[in-house]
Parts: sequence; structure tokens; C-alpha cells
Amino acid sequence: MEKYDLIVVGGGTGGSIAGKTAAELGYKVCIIDRKIKSKIGSKVCGEAVGKHHFDNVGISRPKGDELNSLVTGIDVFSPDMKTVFRIKEKGLTGFMINRLEFGQRLLTEALDAGVELLDQRLVLDPIFKNDFTVGVKVKDLVKNNQSEVFGETVIDASGMAAVLRRKMPTGWQIERKIDHDDIAACYRESREVSHQIDDPEYLKIYLSRKIAPGGYYWIFPKKNNEVNVGLGVQMVQNFPNPRKRLYKHVLSQPLFQNSKKIEGGAGLVSIRRPINLVGNGILFVGDSACQTNPAHGSGIGPSMSAGKLAAQVACRAMDTGDVSRSNLWFYNTKYMLKYGIRYAGLEVFKILLQKCKDEDLNYGMENKLISGKQIFSRTTLSEDLAKNKDLWLKGKESDPFMKSLIQTSEHMKRLREIYEEFPQPEEYSAWSSKVCDVIDEMKGMNHLNPYSIITSFFRIQ
Repeated sequence: MEKYDLIVVGGGTGGSIAGKTAAELGYKVCIIDRKIKSKIGSKVCGEAVGKHHFDNVGISRPKGDELNSLVTGIDVFSPDMKTVFRIKEKGLTGFMINRLEFGQRLLTEALDAGVELLDQRLVLDPIFKNDFTVGVKVKDLVKNNQSEVFGETVIDASGMAAVLRRKMPTGWQIERKIDHDDIAACYRESREVSHQIDDPEYLKIYLSRKIAPGGYYWIFPKKNNEVNVGLGVQMVQNFPNPRKRLYKHVLSQPLFQNSKKIEGGAGLVSIRRPINLVGNGILFVGDSACQTNPAHGSGIGPSMSAGKLAAQVACRAMDTGDVSRSNLWFYNTKYMLKYGIRYAGLEVFKILLQKCKDEDLNYGMENKLISGKQIFSRTTLSEDLAKNKDLWLKGKESDPFMKSLIQTSEHMKRLREIYEEFPQPEEYSAWSSKVCDVIDEMKGMNHLNPYSIITSFFRIQ
């Protein structure tokens, strides 16, 4: 039997930062990961992260082998490729990183701070005592035996596997299962192309329901004529194979003629708002907590902030000798008011994009019915729609895309108001029901009477 103050399940970005934060505060910490130490940090992802995340968390920016290239902004292409939104805002400048080298650096910093690593261990189950999480059952993948590891507090940073979240008591109001239509299935490769891509400091994102239903495909330039290229689709029933789509529609393009595959892999990513982040003795970080941007699936930066915040709150609770859900709730409140409120709005906007036909997106982007930055960052459409009021006065009242935009704006506005009143634990159930009602309405959205929509929308301007 091993005993720690804090157990961190998963040594990825969020887990390593959480472990380091707690160890630097003087706590006995272990990180448990199923991978061998030398492979911790490797993951199938887009490898892009905004530089403001490093500043917010207080860790040094990537350099040397960690850094592939600098990112100035994002180019978003319409399905017909005739319209390009060039997005250059503070939150979208950053770095293309080497995911393994970056992960290894964060792990090393955690170990240097005093964290103990239990690698090549598979976490099987949480251990409960008196309605608290007090440890985990672990299988040693080398020795092929099982043991129990105990801690005063546990952080589940196990990624999409969510090995602990899936087994939480139902009374804790933690979503154990994520609906398939809130998950994207992705496949990506690193490839060396024969010539440098245009504007290598800009990430390229391509919207197309035909090619990537419910998602998009991307081309992210790296160094030495290398690119991260991939495709993600929504995991609805009978969803297409993203690898086959990538090869058929993307790698067949002239850019990839005579290109060479360096490595590739598949993965899953949540495309929804964060779950409830705490229970008695446990906190959730990263993909385990659905802490990814629903519009584009980026999760490295949010997990960095979450890892540090979760560890700080856990240590503060251990200082008081009370690691109950109520005493850990500050992590929930702080994160939801910073990230949750934005991601809930972007989830609604993502649902709109998933419902739109390619011709709707072509029309909307060509006529600038929405601004470019709305696609990935803002949580209201009100300003964009107010600017296009004249379209309604020129015979566009029957346009279904305009009606959908206004309905989406209303749902985003309602969610923001709900999140601004994020509750205490005893009121969470009723609050969560309100959020789910808005999301369910959006998913089942039908076109309403255009004149009633116009009236309700412009009345609030």
C-alpha cells in the first residue's frame, strides 16, 4: 500500500502541471501513467497552442526541440474555397509544438519538483470510503500484478479514457458518459511535402460538410516543409472513416504529391462544454473533463490552466482537512466563469455549423453574416446580425440560414446568462437542467416563423 497527498492519474499536459504545482506547494504527489516514461507526452493532436496560455500559467514558452514553428493566425476556408477568413487576434498567436518533447519537458519539471512517477501502470478503478474518493486500484503492466494507491485527493487527468470519471457515483452529478454526437473522431499525419506551403505562419482550416461532416480538415505548417494534416468528423451514427476521407479528399491534393508520411494516428476529442469538475476527494482535468474548445477541439492550453488551478484548489482544501465537493467547488466556479461560459456558447455555434449545408456556409461567409473570429472565439452573434439587419429589408426574410443564425444567437445569449449565475453545489442539478434544455433545443432546432424571429431579435438590440 502506497500513500500520497495527491494522486494524479495521467502524466499529460494537465496532469504534469497539476503534479508540479502541488509538489512545489510542499505536498507528496505521484503521477500514474500507463505509458513508459520516455513516451509520456506523445498524443495524436493538432499540436498548436496559443502563447497566452504559457503566460497565464507561468511556464516558459517552447523553444529548441519543443518548437516546430510560430503561429501568427488562422485562415478559415469556406467549402467552395472562394472565401477565406484570416483571423489575427491575440488568442490565436502561438506555437506549433513537438508534442512529445513538450510533454517530456513538463514531466521532467514535475519530477524535478519532487513528484514520484509510477509509469507503465494502468489505473483500473477508483477506491471509495465513506462517500469519498481515497485512492485507485492499479495494475503494473510490467510485473502483471495489482496494487492499491491511496491519497487524500485524486485528480483524473486520464484523457478521453476518463478511467475514473466513468465510475463516479451517480449521486455526485458527474457526467460519466459523453454522447457520441459530442465527440469527434480524428485522424492526422505528419507529412513532409516537396515545397514550402504558402504563408507557413498561418494554420489552415477547411470547413466542408461533404468532406468532413460535423467537423473540418486542417493543414498546420511546421518546420522543414513538414505539415500536420488531419481530418475530424462528428461521431453520429454511421459516421465516415476520417482516415479514408483524409486520403481521398486531402492527401490527393497537389500539395501532397510526392509527399512522405513521417507518422500518423487516430484519436477522439470532445466537442462540448466542460462537465461538472469535482466530487468528494476528486477533481477532473483536460480531456477527462471535456476541457476542449467545441468549435475546433483545441485542448492543450485549457488543460494547462485547469491543471494548475485544480492543484491549487486541492492543496488549499487539504490544508483545511476538508476535501469535500463543497470545499473543492471553487475550481468549478473559477473554470466555468472563465472557460465554461465561452465553450457553452461555442458548443451552440458548433451545432449550427453541423446543421448547415455547404451552400449555407458559402453564403454566410461570402456575405460576412458572421465575422471570422466568431468561428472560434466569441460567444455571441448579436453584433454580427445587427450589422446585417438590411438583408432582412431586402427580401431575405425567407432565408433559412439567416433564421438559423438568429435562433443560434438567442440560444448563445441564454446560455451566457445562465453561466453568469453559476451555482453553489446544492443548486447545481437545477442549473445543469437549464443548460441541457438550451442545448437540446438547439440540437432539435427547426426554422420558426421568420417575422417572429426578426421581431424578437431586433427588439433586444
